[in-house]
Amino acid sequence: MIAMTIDTPCLKAVCMHYVGSKNNIDALHISHESLELDGDSIKLLQDGFLNKFKTIPEQYAFHHTDSLKFNEVYTYCRQLFEDPSSLSQVSGAIARHLYESSTHPKVKGGEFYIAYFDGLPMQSRMYKAIGLFKTENKSIFLDASRQHGSFQLDMKEGVELSKIDKGCLVINTKEEQGYDVMIFDNQNRGEEAQYWKETFLGLTAQQNEFHHTSHFLSLTKQFITEQLETELKLPKTDQVELLNKSIDYFKSKESFDIEEFQNEVFTNDELIGSFRSFGSRYIESSDFDIASSFEISPEAVKKQARIFKSVVKLDKNFHIYIHGRTDLIEKGVDMDGRKFYKIYYQDEA
Repeated sequence: MIAMTIDTPCLKAVCMHYVGSKNNIDALHISHESLELDGDSIKLLQDGFLNKFKTIPEQYAFHHTDSLKFNEVYTYCRQLFEDPSSLSQVSGAIARHLYESSTHPKVKGGEFYIAYFDGLPMQSRMYKAIGLFKTENKSIFLDASRQHGSFQLDMKEGVELSKIDKGCLVINTKEEQGYDVMIFDNQNRGEEAQYWKETFLGLTAQQNEFHHTSHFLSLTKQFITEQLETELKLPKTDQVELLNKSIDYFKSKESFDIEEFQNEVFTNDELIGSFRSFGSRYIESSDFDIASSFEISPEAVKKQARIFKSVVKLDKNFHIYIHGRTDLIEKGVDMDGRKFYKIYYQDEA
């Protein structure tokens, strides 16, 4: 992640083009010059471009099944890092590649910005970086002005800098491995959104602690809430207990060991065997290899903890939030066939 505060402007140049949807025969407009920006504009654009990357810990890298040299954006970024003065020429080539990648009928046209940074602070070091940003949705703004004692109200269409739709930041490090790359996509819904990450950029997730932690927690949640419910008919309260134990393990440890995790969370041989079988099938279907040990990423744990909800939903009337001690909950059916939960507690908050 980049530094939360940037004292010195590091945005050096910006080119802007318009890239429409090729499938809708939308336009492609290439600019041949960089934008002329003053100090205030540079500060506003820099903050708008970089704001979301201050909270994105996951990193990607450019990738190609045959060779990195066949990844277009990687090649263009490499050229731009070697010769920043080629921004106008290289940014136009990147815009054309984005246009060729925008074939899905639901892809929206919009302004496409290519920014060059020098002196970007990350992890106590300064880096050169290239930013790619696209705006696809605009808002209506009211512009009030006073003229001769009265007010004039005009409506203007524009883009909020805090709501840029798509972004990519390429850091000039690990060149031979495809650079360190961070992305965001506010419109990441459906197949049409994949063109940004996959078709246009050609990215793959870096195999680091954030990646391993996130995927293992996702796998665990899927196993507990789906597999155990269908295979062993595990009650909701028991599922919640296993979810709590899983996330607590990751919160209390600095490193992960799969044998230790299985023994502490699932405890009995039947659950452990079922988990191992599920993991094998998960690897085959998702083409993802499960690491047996890795350093735990606190950022990934914090992000995943939001979806490890310890909630039992009862019709539309009640939600029971369970944080532990499922032995203090009893489930039953009364004489009239109505289901109930009986909860024991010491004090009422």
